[in-house]
Amino acid sequence: MAINCAVDCKDGCILGDDCPNLKYTEEASKFIADTSLDKMLEMAEEAVRRKMMERASQPPKWVLPED
Repeated sequence: MAINCAVDCKDGCILGDDCPNLKYTEEASKFIADTSLDKMLEMAEEAVRRKMMERASQPPKWVLPED
């Protein structure tokens, strides 16, 4: 039986201890516990800044209507 976590587990994991993604939950919990909110906000701001710089360095994309 294939599980689509994004759909089947939207209200919480249905596999419990058999979930293949438990290691990511543990990593995320450790990150949240060990990282200050100020540091998280700084990281998010840097990611947004990098994305904006990346978009600014690309030529414009033209969307032409279909005939």
